Amino acid sequence: MHFGAMFNAYPDSLGSNLKETVDFLSSEELKDAFRSFYILPTVFNTDLDGGFSVISYDLCRALATEEDLASLKTQGIDLTFDFILNHLSVLSPQFQDILRNGDNSKYRHFFIDWNQFWEGRGEMTEEGYIKPYPDQFNYGNLRKNGLPILMVRFPDGRAVPYWNTFYQQILYPRVSAIDMMELTDGQYRQAELLADFVNRQLEAGKTPSDMDWTGFEAWKKPAGEYLACHAQYMGQMDVNFDNPQVWEWYDGVMKQLADHGAAMIRLDAFSRLHKAPCRTNFVNEPETWEMLDRLRTMAESHGLEVLPEIHAAYSTKYYKKLSDLGCMTYDYCLPGLILDALETGNTEYLYAWADEIIRDRIRVVNMLGCHDGIPMRDVRGLLPESRVDAIIDRLVQLGGHKKIVHGVVDEIYQIDMTYYSALGCDDRKLELARAIQLFMPGKPQVWYMDLLAGASDEDILLRDPSADTREVNRRCYTPEEVKACLQKSVVQNQLRLLKLRNTHPAFSEGAAVFAERPSADTLTLTWCAGEARASLHVDLAELSYEITLQ
Repeated sequence: MHFGAMFNAYPDSLGSNLKETVDFLSSEELKDAFRSFYILPTVFNTDLDGGFSVISYDLCRALATEEDLASLKTQGIDLTFDFILNHLSVLSPQFQDILRNGDNSKYRHFFIDWNQFWEGRGEMTEEGYIKPYPDQFNYGNLRKNGLPILMVRFPDGRAVPYWNTFYQQILYPRVSAIDMMELTDGQYRQAELLADFVNRQLEAGKTPSDMDWTGFEAWKKPAGEYLACHAQYMGQMDVNFDNPQVWEWYDGVMKQLADHGAAMIRLDAFSRLHKAPCRTNFVNEPETWEMLDRLRTMAESHGLEVLPEIHAAYSTKYYKKLSDLGCMTYDYCLPGLILDALETGNTEYLYAWADEIIRDRIRVVNMLGCHDGIPMRDVRGLLPESRVDAIIDRLVQLGGHKKIVHGVVDEIYQIDMTYYSALGCDDRKLELARAIQLFMPGKPQVWYMDLLAGASDEDILLRDPSADTREVNRRCYTPEEVKACLQKSVVQNQLRLLKLRNTHPAFSEGAAVFAERPSADTLTLTWCAGEARASLHVDLAELSYEITLQ
């Protein structure tokens, strides 16, 4: 993989399909700006969660072709794809086989049957799932309210709970009077009234268990059973890492991604893959690291480098563990550190982080913004708590949306907004933040909305109040809008910085990087390779920077 900057976008972020993004990257304005492209997973066959619920790793024919990927390689741009290790879509062939064949499915244990996993370690509820005892299950690190399960209906009529850490939807069908005839002993008028009642409740967003059955009490159980038997499911079902089938699938997917032209794969949700009773089920040690070593070896056999995704507080030192295992790691601390430095005018913690990365030879991919929100969990333990809280308060005042980890104590782990909005839509601050990022040690990843100086798209939430707040940072631009953005001076200045980062010999792989802090409000970052040298001097008091080259 090339050490230069990496563009990051969905295949339809800059037009209607990947070809229009390929055209963007091959334009004269973008020439030499990027050496890599991290394409988000809607490039594959996906459904929920912005593509992170994968049906299969075949290309999504509506968005991308093999010719598009080949064109990027012809431009000298290497590719990064997501491999979502923890889960597969309900719509995947594997889970659909379970829904069709139940206990007779060859994939019966490909995913995690919740009740089998927790048998003897909790109490069975009236709803048919085991509620684990508090000393058996970590209730304080959940990604949604309630237990991480999805109840699905087997062919024999049983409701079976499966482990479902992230998103899910249960789609209940609208019913007709004919559907309800059997429930009303053939009374058509009563069937009409019952069908109308059920459909009005469904349209109001009610599930069968939430419905107010007043006046229809006699049909609560049979109508609810009818809806459950005819429900359709969507969701991200956690795979069973103990099953050899899953590891065969891992190997097959890695080969498929390599065939698509990947140089690196981002191991999404990797931290939640290993599960065991009485454990945190978030980076279980040492098993998580043992699995990573196995996965890394498997990836290397296909010519792939791995980039594990783990969001955790700096104090856990997981980033150091990844480095010790020979992996690149995400620098999720940098976004918050730059926001803190720009607000306080003090480079203390930003310098300390740069110095640590250099001293300990930690190989990082860094960023400002990304497809998720601005991380807050990761910088805890590096920045004082009061400084992290101050960032959160300021970002909320600027329109940011809090995301929390559900559990005993709700923790704000990210703020959903664009990085440009987080900087108060200040062009000088965006350019300065980009300069710092590009001179920090590591491989820079650049989110398309940051590059185009895009403010949070709050209109998305006005059009659909139920939309995930991350969507404010995932605006889809038309080619005409992209052209207009390219005329902005802040965009042109970022592109000049990116071209310098990708073409000057001082930034060659293996270059030496140095960090200095001449005063409380200044920072100097220098790259040296042979006789080549590039130095950035930042002055936060003036919100200015100077670059010297030789």
